Amino acid sequence: MIPFNIPPVVGCETDYIQQAINNGKLSGDGPFTKVCSQWLEKNFKTTKALLTPSCTAALEMAAILIDIQPGDEVIMPSYTFVSTANAFVLRGAKIIFVDIEQNTMNLDVKAVKSAITDKTKAIVPVHYAGVSCDMTTLMNLAEQHNLWVVEDAAQGVMSTYKNKALGTLGHIGCFSFHETKNYTSGGEGGAIFINDKILVERAEIIREKGTNRSQFIRGQLDKYTWQDVGSSYLPSELQAAYLLAQLENAELINNKRLQWWNTYHQAFEPLAQQGLVERPHIPNDCDHNAHMYYLKLKDLKQRSAFIEHLKQHSISSVFHYIPLHSSPAGLKFGKMRGEDYFTTKESQRLVRLPMYYQLDETKIQQVIQAVKSFFQ
Repeated sequence: MIPFNIPPVVGCETDYIQQAINNGKLSGDGPFTKVCSQWLEKNFKTTKALLTPSCTAALEMAAILIDIQPGDEVIMPSYTFVSTANAFVLRGAKIIFVDIEQNTMNLDVKAVKSAITDKTKAIVPVHYAGVSCDMTTLMNLAEQHNLWVVEDAAQGVMSTYKNKALGTLGHIGCFSFHETKNYTSGGEGGAIFINDKILVERAEIIREKGTNRSQFIRGQLDKYTWQDVGSSYLPSELQAAYLLAQLENAELINNKRLQWWNTYHQAFEPLAQQGLVERPHIPNDCDHNAHMYYLKLKDLKQRSAFIEHLKQHSISSVFHYIPLHSSPAGLKFGKMRGEDYFTTKESQRLVRLPMYYQLDETKIQQVIQAVKSFFQ
């Protein structure tokens, strides 16, 4: 069976983990954590990068950081993972779901504009498949209405919009280093980018259980005390050690994934020209990271048959999100504002093909031939 995903391994992860053990410092913000943060700040040009145990934790930090209060409205696409919404629901927000664009699966900026009210506190764009939302328009809307923008860039490490790294365009960016992502910190992990200098000090406090311990460790204070609400949002040094091995090989991983993505894309062009499938759309101002390769089929029935067909050929393919606005929790904690033109329909057509660093030409061609045979 060709799996849908295998966590990336470059070869030096175990050496770095052993070094972390030998250092005698395994809790958060040790030497490996600091090097990872510095790497992210240098390569992505953000004011402050802080590692977190997950992207979920980064989103929860963001909700605290922008002071979400009960009754605040937060706009986001319905087509996203539950953590995008949960982070703000935990602070008492009402989630306002909006429709997506048919071609990119990203939130529709026109729908966002129509959804803004005097209760709106933030917009949370989700960069689906590592392809950026229209951040220029979103940031202009945010400035006009004095709103926060928190980028859910869980899938966007190494992607750019107008030559700027995803996660650095809004006020805050949140990333995932889960094992299903392009880069992992050993199965779970994440990071939060603070792009507004005003937020940096409070972000460090929230991340350290609401204390100013980070400043104390740096020698800026003679003691540390409880300053604010917060939680334990630090990953272990073992996670950071694993991640550093991957970050140091980020270009290698990125280029390999792009190679497989482009192989798929070229192979399926004839199917697209015949109107049998739709391929991913990459806007001109976006450089993506080959986080996933998906095809869109005719409808739910055909997609189910397609997944079963690939299974019979020992290939694992999967669909993706179930729209949040129609889920039990989505109905309880939020609502759809505007029409659902594409969210449900497109979610039922999309299927993801195997995509991971360790793929090889033989497996890629096996997938391609199996896909083509479905339509023959």
